[in-house]
Amino acid sequence: MPHIVLNQQVDLLEFSKSFSSYFQKSPLVRISSIYVENNGLSALLPIVVIDELHQEFFIQISTSPKKTTIRLLPLTDPEKTDSVKKSLTLVYSLMKKFDSSLIVTKSNLWEYIKMDVLS
Repeated sequence: MPHIVLNQQVDLLEFSKSFSSYFQKSPLVRISSIYVENNGLSALLPIVVIDELHQEFFIQISTSPKKTTIRLLPLTDPEKTDSVKKSLTLVYSLMKKFDSSLIVTKSNLWEYIKMDVLS
């Protein structure tokens, strides 16, 4: 399962306040909103990706005192196309814009993280 682990806790409530939707035309990737649990330890982002397939799924962000993990919500389990994997790195890029001190400590998406996905 594709994932990105970050080096510290992220204030998801504050991140959600600074969040703005993201839209890419080709291949289509849309991240329209973020939903944060009341306790601020988990968030869901609904994603739409249209490349060779039309897929709708959720990316989950979970945070704890020592790390934050970005991953696909297992219940939605999309096919792991390049665009689906890039959507995870897009979420990381949005979080990095929010807090530039974030560092990836573990991932199976290094080749996607190395791309400048927001440009």
